[in-house]
Amino acid sequence: MPAMEDTLFQLRFCTKQLERESKRCEKEHALNKAKIKKALQQGNVEGARIYGENAIRKRNESLNFLRMAARVDGVSSRIKSAMAMKQVTKDMGPAGLPP
Repeated sequence: MPAMEDTLFQLRFCTKQLERESKRCEKEHALNKAKIKKALQQGNVEGARIYGENAIRKRNESLNFLRMAARVDGVSSRIKSAMAMKQVTKDMGPAGLPP
Protein backbone atom coordinates (compact mmCIF):
# COMPACT_ATOMS: atom_id res chain seq x y z
CA MET A 1 0.00 0.00 0.00
CA PRO A 2 2.80 2.46 -0.83
CA ALA A 3 0.44 4.69 -2.81
CA MET A 4 -1.66 5.48 0.28
CA GLU A 5 1.46 6.14 2.34
CA ASP A 6 2.73 8.49 -0.37
CA THR A 7 -0.61 10.27 -0.35
CA LEU A 8 -0.46 10.56 3.43
CA PHE A 9 3.04 12.02 3.19
CA GLN A 10 1.87 14.53 0.57
CA LEU A 11 -1.03 15.59 2.79
CA ARG A 12 1.27 16.15 5.77
CA PHE A 13 3.67 18.10 3.55
CA CYS A 14 0.79 20.20 2.26
CA THR A 15 -0.35 20.94 5.81
CA LYS A 16 3.11 22.19 6.77
CA GLN A 17 3.30 24.30 3.63
CA LEU A 18 -0.04 25.94 4.39
CA GLU A 19 1.02 26.64 7.97
CA ARG A 20 4.24 28.24 6.71
CA GLU A 21 2.24 30.43 4.32
CA SER A 22 0.00 31.44 7.21
CA LYS A 23 3.00 32.52 9.28
CA ARG A 24 4.39 34.46 6.31
CA CYS A 25 1.09 36.32 5.95
CA GLU A 26 1.07 37.07 9.69
CA LYS A 27 4.53 38.64 9.37
CA GLU A 28 3.36 40.74 6.43
CA HIS A 29 0.31 41.76 8.47
CA ALA A 30 2.57 42.96 11.30
CA LEU A 31 4.78 44.79 8.81
CA ASN A 32 1.76 46.59 7.34
CA LYS A 33 0.59 47.57 10.83
CA ALA A 34 3.98 49.17 11.46
CA LYS A 35 3.68 51.01 8.14
CA ILE A 36 0.24 52.28 9.19
CA LYS A 37 1.67 53.78 12.38
CA LYS A 38 4.56 55.36 10.50
CA ALA A 39 2.25 56.83 7.84
CA LEU A 40 -0.08 58.27 10.49
CA GLN A 41 2.84 59.86 12.35
CA GLN A 42 3.87 61.51 9.09
CA GLY A 43 0.31 62.70 8.52
CA ASN A 44 -0.23 60.49 5.47
CA VAL A 45 -3.81 59.38 6.10
CA GLU A 46 -4.43 58.05 2.59
CA GLY A 47 -1.25 55.94 2.70
CA ALA A 48 -2.24 54.63 6.12
CA ARG A 49 -5.65 53.63 4.73
CA ILE A 50 -3.97 51.67 1.92
CA TYR A 51 -1.64 49.95 4.38
CA GLY A 52 -4.66 49.19 6.53
CA GLU A 53 -6.46 47.50 3.66
CA ASN A 54 -3.34 45.47 2.92
CA ALA A 55 -3.01 44.49 6.58
CA ILE A 56 -6.63 43.30 6.69
CA ARG A 57 -6.16 41.33 3.48
CA LYS A 58 -3.02 39.63 4.82
CA ARG A 59 -4.75 38.80 8.09
CA ASN A 60 -7.64 37.17 6.22
CA GLU A 61 -5.22 35.27 3.99
CA SER A 62 -3.44 33.98 7.08
CA LEU A 63 -6.68 32.76 8.62
CA ASN A 64 -7.73 31.10 5.35
CA PHE A 65 -4.40 29.28 5.13
CA LEU A 66 -4.81 28.07 8.70
CA ARG A 67 -8.34 26.86 7.98
CA MET A 68 -7.19 24.98 4.92
CA ALA A 69 -4.27 23.45 6.85
CA ALA A 70 -6.69 22.23 9.51
CA ARG A 71 -8.95 20.67 6.87
CA VAL A 72 -6.06 18.91 5.15
CA ASP A 73 -4.78 17.69 8.52
CA GLY A 74 -8.23 16.31 9.29
CA VAL A 75 -8.29 14.39 6.01
CA SER A 76 -4.80 13.10 6.74
CA SER A 77 -5.89 11.87 10.18
CA ARG A 78 -8.93 10.09 8.76
CA ILE A 79 -6.81 8.36 6.14
CA LYS A 80 -4.26 7.33 8.76
CA SER A 81 -6.92 5.85 11.04
CA ALA A 82 -8.55 4.05 8.09
CA MET A 83 -5.19 2.52 7.18
CA ALA A 84 -4.69 1.43 10.79
CA MET A 85 -8.16 -0.14 10.92
CA LYS A 86 -7.54 -1.96 7.67
CA GLN A 87 -4.27 -3.33 9.05
CA VAL A 88 -5.95 -4.47 12.30
CA THR A 89 -8.72 -6.17 10.33
CA LYS A 90 -6.13 -7.88 8.14
CA ASP A 91 -4.12 -9.00 11.17
CA MET A 92 -7.19 -10.47 12.83
CA GLY A 93 -7.87 -12.42 9.67
CA PRO A 94 -10.35 -15.26 9.82
CA ALA A 95 -9.72 -15.77 13.58
CA GLY A 96 -13.02 -14.13 14.48
CA LEU A 97 -15.07 -16.17 12.03
CA PRO A 98 -16.66 -19.50 13.03
CA PRO A 99 -15.44 -22.55 11.12
